[in-house]
Amino acid sequence: MKHAAATDSSLTLLVDEEEPLEDADFILFRDRNPLLAKRWESAGFRVINRSEVNRIANDKLKTFELAALLGVSVIPTTKARSIQDLPPLPAVLKTTDGHGGSEVFLCQTEDEAKEVFSRFEGRVLIAQPYIESEATDIRVFMLGEEVLGAVKRTGSDSFKSNYTLGGSVKKYSLSPWQEIEVRKIAKALKSDYIGIDFLLLPNGEWLLNEIEDPVGARSLYATHDFSVAEKLMAYILKKVDGL
Repeated sequence: MKHAAATDSSLTLLVDEEEPLEDADFILFRDRNPLLAKRWESAGFRVINRSEVNRIANDKLKTFELAALLGVSVIPTTKARSIQDLPPLPAVLKTTDGHGGSEVFLCQTEDEAKEVFSRFEGRVLIAQPYIESEATDIRVFMLGEEVLGAVKRTGSDSFKSNYTLGGSVKKYSLSPWQEIEVRKIAKALKSDYIGIDFLLLPNGEWLLNEIEDPVGARSLYATHDFSVAEKLMAYILKKVDGL
């Protein structure tokens, strides 16, 4: 809101069931609700990110399917209904719509897997083989097809590397082939502002893990010396002016 004001624009915060004004130029959508985003798009609003980005990014199975279609390196992923659907243990079970490292479980035994299935009965789960990454991943922040920055995240007492769960972060520079992969994803999604998470393997390769919309930028602020909000507002206003 501060950076919008600096450009003679204004942002109005909408919460709960509040609706945008009919003359709103755009909606910066910071929710995990593709149906709401779609409804506002159908009403004629410019939604950032568009509803299709929200739908795919908040479904880990759809994210895997997109990566496979694009030929991007990705963790092998299958829908899991019971322990018969698991890869050889240890394996990772996730809800398709969890975020922030929640609802992600490393199962060493069948009993642990059965507990997860029981706990999330009625929810869609995916299964992935456990891949040793030394609790390290890369989050790449994309603004359109531009790489805003990337951070290397390392877990402390868990196989999860999320910054909000106590992991450490440092600035990371992408190689040319890594930039090609993230731009391919952003181009296919026609996204405005997303985070793309990859497991970083000991041999230097990486595997797509998740796409984040809405993505939190705390780790980017901690490792880079620019304002994400300022760049995002400049990008949005340029897009809106081009409509």
